[in-house]
Amino acid sequence: MPEERSRELTLYVQSKKVVTNFYRPPASRTSQDPSLGVADYRMSARSEDASPGSADEAWFLSDDQARCLALAEELAKKRGYSIKVTDVAKASRLERLVTEHLRGVTNFPVLIGPTGQRLEGIDAFTEEALCQLMPAEMSSLRAFTYLKVRGGDLDRIREHVLGFPEVKELHLLTGDWDVFIVLEFPGTGRSKRQVLDFVTDRIRGIPEVLDTSTLVPEFSVTKFPAP
Repeated sequence: MPEERSRELTLYVQSKKVVTNFYRPPASRTSQDPSLGVADYRMSARSEDASPGSADEAWFLSDDQARCLALAEELAKKRGYSIKVTDVAKASRLERLVTEHLRGVTNFPVLIGPTGQRLEGIDAFTEEALCQLMPAEMSSLRAFTYLKVRGGDLDRIREHVLGFPEVKELHLLTGDWDVFIVLEFPGTGRSKRQVLDFVTDRIRGIPEVLDTSTLVPEFSVTKFPAP
């Protein structure tokens, strides 16, 4: 197994402060902790004994940034990561100056991956981009098989091979091997022997297949979204 690496990401958001007489959060929601999640961004600076009718100061996170935060937290939970959230609008000036991750940043939110990769701006927060920052151990077993086939109807051979649910990809090659296929087996309980049994019994059972060579990884991670 590979050495365990940090699985914490840092998300910087930028809320807006407004003065309002309409919203007054309960006392339990008035914490100024900058690491709180999206549900706690509407926070008041008004004291409990302030006179009726006086205005509150509250911080609101835009819906666009809130959506990015929700998506990042959802995927992080699925892939075994955690996210520390910091609101730069409430961080001190010194903290912002010494934070190298925010040097040159003009658009928020900003997500910093465990190895320093960065997503900046609302448009960058896609499922594909987030999965790039959070590689996850695969929940299924994949194997890779080279095929040497007898000349004939390649369309028929292709349809025959793709007819197996375990075959997820097929690629035609030039060189010593004619076909490359990607196999996937649900769950992690499959053994190398079971994979090779499938190849020798099912794939090699196709009359046009002359020979196969299969690679079964010992450990796999993926940057692709989970199916």
